[in-house]
Amino acid sequence: MILSLLLLALPLVQTDTLDNVVVTGTRVSTDIRHLPMTVTVVDREALTENMRPNILPTLEEQVPGLFVTARSMMGYGVSDGGSGMMTLRGISSNTGGLMMLIDGHPQYQGLFGHSVADMYQTLMAERVEVLRGPSSVLYGSNAMGGVVNIVTRQMHEDGQQTDLSLGAGSYGTVQAEATNRVRKGRFYSVVAMQYGRSDNHRPDMGFYQYGGMAKLGYEFSSHWETRADFDLTHFAASYPGSVSDPILDARQWVNRGTAELAIENHYRKTSGAVSAYYNFGRHKINDGHALGEEPKTYYFRSNDALSGLSLWQSATLFSGNRITAGFDWQHIYGHAWNRSMQTGETTYTAGNDKEDEVAGYIDFRQDIVGWLTLDAGVRIDHHSQTGTECVPQGGLVFRLTDGGALKAMVSKGFRNPSIKEMYLWGPANEELLPERMVTYELSWKHRLRSVPFSYGINVFYINGDNMIETQMVDGKPMNVNTGEVENCGAELEWQWEATKHWRLNSNYSYLHMKNKVIAAPEFKGYLGANYTLGHFSLSGGLQYVTGLYTQVSETEGDVKEHFWLLNATLSYQVCKQTAIWAKGDNLLAQRYEINHGYPMPRATFMGGVRVSL
Repeated sequence: MILSLLLLALPLVQTDTLDNVVVTGTRVSTDIRHLPMTVTVVDREALTENMRPNILPTLEEQVPGLFVTARSMMGYGVSDGGSGMMTLRGISSNTGGLMMLIDGHPQYQGLFGHSVADMYQTLMAERVEVLRGPSSVLYGSNAMGGVVNIVTRQMHEDGQQTDLSLGAGSYGTVQAEATNRVRKGRFYSVVAMQYGRSDNHRPDMGFYQYGGMAKLGYEFSSHWETRADFDLTHFAASYPGSVSDPILDARQWVNRGTAELAIENHYRKTSGAVSAYYNFGRHKINDGHALGEEPKTYYFRSNDALSGLSLWQSATLFSGNRITAGFDWQHIYGHAWNRSMQTGETTYTAGNDKEDEVAGYIDFRQDIVGWLTLDAGVRIDHHSQTGTECVPQGGLVFRLTDGGALKAMVSKGFRNPSIKEMYLWGPANEELLPERMVTYELSWKHRLRSVPFSYGINVFYINGDNMIETQMVDGKPMNVNTGEVENCGAELEWQWEATKHWRLNSNYSYLHMKNKVIAAPEFKGYLGANYTLGHFSLSGGLQYVTGLYTQVSETEGDVKEHFWLLNATLSYQVCKQTAIWAKGDNLLAQRYEINHGYPMPRATFMGGVRVSL
């Protein structure tokens, strides 16, 4: 923090360098300086420098206000023993308040309405764009607290590139990846495969995963192209329960996949796309039994799917103008049942339920003068069960210097209730209404010319109602629209290329919550560094977390955690094609928990080799 204050005291000199160009806030490539939203971009280099097979640990370090729960060295899992819950400014992905996107398309579990963390492999990502704040105008339900958009990889120049990576380390952990990218004229392809497994640091906590992705594209002309991609992941996990309440025989087997077909057009004054996408999942789970109890005689089974159609077109009608209009349709399906382990017969079914959603939206952006941009948008969204929702947003951008921008934004987010909340099991309530939330945000982003240094500061206030909670009604538990959200906070981030050898980056976030939320730390800070010299490269980071609730309970009391985490990765380029690497996580050997009752591993180590052909 002291280092940050000293760096911010540098003279505010203008810069000619452009900020990152992003697609998440407007669907068309746009300089961040013209958008009122707060967006963090994590590029391929940052995603891969610490040899992590999943993007989420890196996003947690690089994005202020974002926190991810974990319980082991490898694997997040699902159900009672699962983790991988993301919170952004106190809004949780487990309740569907934070949207995961792959190339701009919604990606979540259709039955329960939340993402599945083990799907988001580093091998698929060219970069990740995180929009902090409601994004429901463009992306609809579940983008209430923000979106995480994974932009998949592509081959931009003619030729072929093959990358191989293999690593092994503590607790029998193994990770392997292979990616082949090809471009020949107007055709390009990306094919990737991955495998990972670990015994993890507690007995009966094994995890393994394998899967892959394929992406094919063809450019009909300089203005039109089509692409198709497919991603499939299988993972299996076991979990022993908390240290105070052990569980036996807990196992889970999960298949998740996505597919997309798109046609895009790119002209000087207009661009757009039409795409069809399909997300699906198959789950088989044994939630286990406590010591002294009888083993379960059935598996919990569920299938789900989310299919959709998206059309949008963006056009510049006159100088400084950009209008984007779009149409979305989604069909969400979910089916759950119990199946006998011995006979395979269905012993209980929770029904075969579905939801449909159709929406139209328009976003208008206009440069009023050279230094002022107005942005306004609205979405009209109709849900087959909850009716019609109007979602507005508006913002102003003041480019007070060539390198600085002051942004003011107010936006509404919403979330339709999931199939589970409306139809499945005891608390289900078919009369539920959408959750609603409004966020007010003021931010300043600046890049200096005299030194390669940039920073951003923002403050926000969130007010939400109609939050779905389970309460006792007439002596029975029922899901009702009764909860409220009132969060406020501040975030700071900066990057500095100190010398040709040193790069530093840091971010901090402070969150005040009227109502306590699990996995949403009051303060999170991160300081990262990268040093290169000849064939050597050293990268690492120090993260501090405090005020982290791992349990909120009126009967058992609240539990808070605070901890420091130091991670580092060293690599050596043996030759042009081959590099070897070694890394250590939690090098301070901290004792801490993120999920209550699941102690995290202390210091762990891995090493491996990376080959590029």
